[in-house]
Amino acid sequence: MKRFEIITEEVARDLEPGSTVELTRDGQVTPLARDTLSARRVTVVRQGELGADELTRAATREIRVVAVGADHTGLDLKREVLAHLRSRGLTARDLGTHSSDRVDYPDVAADVARAVARGDADAGVVIDGAGVGSAVAANKITGIRAVMATEPLVARYAREHVGVNVLTLGATLVDARRAAEVVDAWLSAAMGEARYLRRVAKIQRLEQPGAAGSGRSGR
Repeated sequence: MKRFEIITEEVARDLEPGSTVELTRDGQVTPLARDTLSARRVTVVRQGELGADELTRAATREIRVVAVGADHTGLDLKREVLAHLRSRGLTARDLGTHSSDRVDYPDVAADVARAVARGDADAGVVIDGAGVGSAVAANKITGIRAVMATEPLVARYAREHVGVNVLTLGATLVDARRAAEVVDAWLSAAMGEARYLRRVAKIQRLEQPGAAGSGRSGR
């Protein structure tokens, strides 16, 4: 990971979008650089604030490839979401379903979640009737943090605070316009504070066998 004593606007412009960098204990970020870092979704962590394990396991990646799936109730909205993602210049992979025949949302959610967990996609979108069931199913896959959102603010918080990598939508709750707004808010956000990375690392540790104990601390 790159480490800096000072991050200027020029330095910030050269950083890879969606990356995480370290600032020395007494390091500084110039005011103009802060705006550029935010626009490029770069996370800056103060030296010593997080352990290497937390940084490695909790950092979110830049979204370039999105896996998209839907059950039969979300088929029409899936087409709209795919078109919207592609209009943004992203690679959108259609994982089905491809007909109006009934399918079970847990199967679709698992396909999308596994694609993200394997690294075949940077993130995923799953659409069913309400979006709730698909979120529950996707969260059963190790490494997945899925949230259902009907409002752009919820989608933004989901990525900023929790690093959500699978977004679920309810075809009976949002139309194509609102779905695009929710997706855009989610795609445009990034985790920018060390406290969020630390908390996501704790969430990920809960996936490990025997992780039922508690150790409460927070800042």
